[in-house]
Amino acid sequence: MKILFLGDVVGRAGRDAVIKHLPKLRKEWQLDFIIVNGDNAAGGFGITPQICREFFEVGADVVTGGDHIWDQKEIVPYLSSEKRLLRPQNFPDKTPGTGNGLYTTVNGKKIMVLHLLGQVFHREHTNCPFATADKLLQGMNLGANVHAIIVDMHAEATSEKMAMGQYLDGRVSLVTGSHTHVPTADARVLPKGTAYQTDAGMCGDYNSVIGFQADGPLERFLTKISKNRMETATGEGLLCGTLAEIDDSSGRAHSCKFVQYPKAF
Repeated sequence: MKILFLGDVVGRAGRDAVIKHLPKLRKEWQLDFIIVNGDNAAGGFGITPQICREFFEVGADVVTGGDHIWDQKEIVPYLSSEKRLLRPQNFPDKTPGTGNGLYTTVNGKKIMVLHLLGQVFHREHTNCPFATADKLLQGMNLGANVHAIIVDMHAEATSEKMAMGQYLDGRVSLVTGSHTHVPTADARVLPKGTAYQTDAGMCGDYNSVIGFQADGPLERFLTKISKNRMETATGEGLLCGTLAEIDDSSGRAHSCKFVQYPKAF
């Protein structure tokens, strides 16, 4: 089966690109399952219930978040009711929502999605993502009671994301990184059969600074003063993500590649 993970959607440019292109890609690429990271979809800061619904309507099966998941206050009650929207699993147990789910495709395949937040350079003080993954994967056996397991590792440090890929190699179908908005050139299948990419990049306007108009970040770098809220870039958006082909019987990956649409760089 073919599984597509789209990197962080940033602002309207990213949203418009997803809404415009995803239905076509689902059909042309014969996609069985689609995960969209929406951590920056609402003006660059979090996501709203309405945006989630728009993503579901155009073909997303699951939407993941990240460190900005709480930025829009109306998302909190929605997290408790919409099981297709995931916040990082390694937040405290009493946190609204969940960070994992078991979903069934139209062809009857069972797919588990696990969403984790890194610890390095993050201020959320979450539980250990490695221990959290171990706990959630207990009893989940690829090729037996689940056909595929996808992990969204939302983290700042490439080393932490790479460590998670190695740690879960052979136990999950795909580990893909999100959060840093810059795609990495290391999409591949790891030795024990797990598809992996350190960061899937973003869905948004790449003529920017990680999806934001350059003036805001430049002001911070040049003056060390943050006077104005950063605004998302408004040019034509580009879809970027990880595409993995998974063996239905074993849950291991046949292939893994970085994709962008339409091709722009």
